[in-house]
Amino acid sequence: MAIVGPSGSGKTTLLGLLAGLDSPSTGKVELLGQDIAVLDEDGRARFRAENIGFVFQAFQLIPTLTALENVLVPLELAGALKRSTASEIRARATDLLDQVGLGDRTHHYPSQLSGGEQQRVALARAFAGEPRLLFADEPTGNLDADTGAIIIELMMKLNEAAGTTLILVTHDLDLAHRMGRTVRLAHGSISSDTRAATEATN
Repeated sequence: MAIVGPSGSGKTTLLGLLAGLDSPSTGKVELLGQDIAVLDEDGRARFRAENIGFVFQAFQLIPTLTALENVLVPLELAGALKRSTASEIRARATDLLDQVGLGDRTHHYPSQLSGGEQQRVALARAFAGEPRLLFADEPTGNLDADTGAIIIELMMKLNEAAGTTLILVTHDLDLAHRMGRTVRLAHGSISSDTRAATEATN
């Protein structure tokens, strides 16, 4: 699903509410049968770690960790070490970096990577915990057009392989049209909610 609308219309605010990063002043936010608005901060953090992946415009990599270590973070937060051996978790993180074309950059720090490479690391990190939901906030906003197009294709490929529900905030209407559903915001409210023609007939 794509969330579109002019600047200031509430796209990032809506994404933050959906992801449990912010709490609504009224109403509720239900994800996977759970009203996350009633959870305390620890409960929301646990829910996110177990179910949600994120890709941000500004990459949000930890600068003191290598590419591989950044990808390992969500696995450790989700308690993966309790279910898998350290070598299995490391192998998964390494495999994801291979999938995004960074197999030879695993020990590089964010400052040693280009913007496109940093966003590739962010993609690998987002999918590391096998999230059921992936939230992406303008994932190509800090990239040039060619690099952004590569990142989008990688994200779509990983998303299809993982079977993850993707919710994407974007200004790119061509990208929005590739989504199964587009929600348009205006002045903090939903002004339209449309589904792709192929999905609407199913």
